[in-house]
Amino acid sequence: MTQHWDLLIRNVHLATMRDGYGEIRHGAIAVSAGRIAWLGPENEAAQHGSAAETRDGGGGWLTPGLIDCHTHIIHAGNRSDEFEARLNGATYEDIAKAGGGIMSTVRATRAAGEDELLRQSLPRIASLLAEGVTTLEIKSGYGLSLEAEAKMLRAARRAGELLPVRVATTFLGAHALPPEFAGRADDYVAEVCAMIPVLAREGLADAVDAFCERIGFTREQTERIFLAAQQQGLPVKLHAEQLSDQQGAELVARFKGLSADHLEHLGAGGIAAMRRAGTVAVLLPGAYYFLRDTTPPPVAALREAGVPMAVATDNNPGTSPMTSLLLAMNMVCTLWRLTPQEALAGCTVHAARALGLQNEAGTLEPGKRADFALWQIARPADLSYAFGFNPCKAVVNGGVWRDPLVALPELGA
Repeated sequence: MTQHWDLLIRNVHLATMRDGYGEIRHGAIAVSAGRIAWLGPENEAAQHGSAAETRDGGGGWLTPGLIDCHTHIIHAGNRSDEFEARLNGATYEDIAKAGGGIMSTVRATRAAGEDELLRQSLPRIASLLAEGVTTLEIKSGYGLSLEAEAKMLRAARRAGELLPVRVATTFLGAHALPPEFAGRADDYVAEVCAMIPVLAREGLADAVDAFCERIGFTREQTERIFLAAQQQGLPVKLHAEQLSDQQGAELVARFKGLSADHLEHLGAGGIAAMRRAGTVAVLLPGAYYFLRDTTPPPVAALREAGVPMAVATDNNPGTSPMTSLLLAMNMVCTLWRLTPQEALAGCTVHAARALGLQNEAGTLEPGKRADFALWQIARPADLSYAFGFNPCKAVVNGGVWRDPLVALPELGA
């Protein structure tokens, strides 16, 4: 019995991202009710169904929609002044004494209304969407109070309503110590733990994150936050081992965390714990590049252990003001020796797993959400090969075909 589809895309090569690239050359893919209904060789499509709408892929490559699984993209202001000051000889201490650093972003974000936050953030998101991104994780963490953190998370939810992108929100209240809690980190951690049930009740957070580091929060403080998240049924993830090995990866793995992110100083114990727990390693080359770091994450050891490696932009105003996931793919290949196939898997199948969306996104297979990117390329490796070039020709979100460039909505004054 043949099926009746809403959309059929023909004359494409498919990179299903199942078992490597999972190539189906000269293929086609069908969509019904926003889901993948069928895919396979184009010459077999007529045996399985007919479509109300047919699109010609022009002989390009169709991949799952890209997933940026680690961003801080909702924020006010930028820190280009600090970037310039550092290059003119200022130290981080000089900048901090002048009121700069993360607290400058906190002040700007606290001061901005929700619409103003969106006005400043939507162009950054649109840049990602133009490169085939269909799912985006957005963290809070520049509010550091219940009111301001909730405002950030509401803005993130609205971004997913205003633009054609699925947004996963992450509460990162334990990003830094706000000035009103100077010298009272444990008190602030208690405050963060109290925020979690409120945000959970309001449906604003899909996961909980923390910055476990010598300049951030201790393992003990992070564990308290994870326990509070666990009580609300929220999964956890962690900024771990970016500047030093605090055994944060082992902690998040103990909580069956979705991901451990950064990982430049990850040790053997953390790798083993992540492997056992199925915790994804999220690699963030933008911060490594921007900070001129010289300690790469242990990619070979992660690969040997079979730990899945995702790739993300880490878009943020202080250490990775990057709005190109394609550039992140090139960076992980050139800087850290990932293969192009690993880089693309890092922005699709493994990125989906890092958000707990592996049953919905990340591969092309029947039943999954119909989120695709169409590329005018000769082979999938081209996506990691060229930088500063965008070969995205079309995007499908939930079965709806669109141009990669999206119009920004008008927001109230």
